[in-house]
This record gives sequence, structure tokens and C-alpha cells, in this order.
Amino acid sequence: MKNLNIDKVQVAQRFAKAGQSYAEQAIVQKKICQHLIALMQNYLEQTDFEQADLEQTTFERGFEIGCGSGNLTQLLLQNFKIKNLILNDLYPEVQQHFLDQKIYLDQKKLEWLIGDIEQLNFPQNLDVIASSSALQWMVDLDAILKKSSDALNSNGWLCFSTFGQQNFKEVKALTGQGLDYLDLESIREKLEAQGFDVLHLSESIETLSFDHPKQVLQHLKATGVTATATQHRWTKQSLQQFYSDYQQFSNRDERGQITYSLTYHPIYCIARRKP
Repeated sequence: MKNLNIDKVQVAQRFAKAGQSYAEQAIVQKKICQHLIALMQNYLEQTDFEQADLEQTTFERGFEIGCGSGNLTQLLLQNFKIKNLILNDLYPEVQQHFLDQKIYLDQKKLEWLIGDIEQLNFPQNLDVIASSSALQWMVDLDAILKKSSDALNSNGWLCFSTFGQQNFKEVKALTGQGLDYLDLESIREKLEAQGFDVLHLSESIETLSFDHPKQVLQHLKATGVTATATQHRWTKQSLQQFYSDYQQFSNRDERGQITYSLTYHPIYCIARRKP
């Protein structure tokens, strides 16, 4: 597999272009956000004894890396009381997703930090950093984890989802294109090296089914994921070859219809900065 250098400008352009379709197409990403929030509720509320009598766990200051169209943001605001929430993404157009929903209009506490998070200074004195389906884009994850550790208060939380090595394995097998994903142990080692206690680290496999390989590519394009293929140019011939080769990933559903699978491999982490 070709491990591509990530072009952040191209990533921003692809996600900006997919902005409207992402909200509709990102079925797995929404499910991942919901599971991450459930884990956060389990671990963060369980250990916050001072807040035990309150309806919601309260944080003075939170930071979300790669907020996208706001799937995780919305759940964070619904399930936790965050007095000041700073949102990051690559491109300013992302802010349009946060204009017309009542949950955001009620929140005067939202701030923006637009740009490549690897090139920006983190906000400081944070109680919680959250991220869903974004950290796989980082060129230097160690540096991000160090900046996270430095920015968090003592006992502050780092809660994220990313993707593992089986992610989009079908497309990688046929095109040689894709990100360089980490396994669980590598993630654990990197977190511990930056002074985190890893309270939870797990993985799962989610499979989507499509009626035709063309729909696989349409789905990837609609969720901005084609940003990985910075050097891949489709021709009529290569597309037909891709459709033909994708037959090896076909199955029959309960109705006997042929479907084509696409694998997602989410990883979930709840970590806490050591005192």
C-alpha cells in the first residue's frame, strides 16, 4: 500500500466540497460519535464525584479537533455542560453547519480556531479535548498528543475516535491508496509516552453494503474521504477495472441480491492526563 503524504489543502477542499452531502452520507461517522459520547458518559461522569448530584457533568473549557458538520459537537452540548467550547476545523466554511440549529444559537460560548491543527497553538487550561474521525489525518500524532497533554489541566480528559488498519481495506486492496493507520498498542504507547492514563481503548468493525461498486466511490466522495487519493486519477478504463475487481468483495443479502461491502474500523479511546 502506498502511504501518501497528506496534502492538508486538498483535504480541506474535499471536505468543504462534501460539506452538505456529508451530513446525509456519514452514517457510520454518526454512529461512531454516539458510541464515543456513551463512553464519555460512562467514564467522565463515573469519576467526577464532585458533580455526582448534578444532572450533567460540567466543564469550564473544552476543545474539539475536527468538528466537521457538528455531529459530535451537538452531542457534546446535549450531554455535558461545557461553559466554553472551542471548535477546530481546516476550513472556515464549516461554520455554516452551526448557524441554523437551536442548540448552537443558544450557546454563546462557542469559539472558533480555524486551520490545520498541526500548525496551530492549542487553547490552554482545557478540561476536555474531544475528536471524532479526525486524528487519522494527522501527519505527526505524537506532536498532537503532546500538545493535548500540555493544554489539558491536571486530570483533564482526551476522548477520541479514529480508524484502524482494516479501514476501507477493499479500496486499499484495489487502488493501493490510503492512510497509514495505527493499531491499538501503538496508540496506547503514544498516549502513555505523553503522560496519559488510558482508561478505555477498543475497536470494532462496521460494514456498509452497496448495490454497485460505483456507489462505494460515490459514498467516499460524499463524505470527503477521497482526499486520501491525492495522486489517484480515474479513467474510464481504470473505473471499469475497479468495478470488475470489486466483485471479490461481493456478498448476497437475505433477499439473494448481490451487494458490495465497505469496511470501517473505528477505534475508541478515553484517556486522562496524569496529575
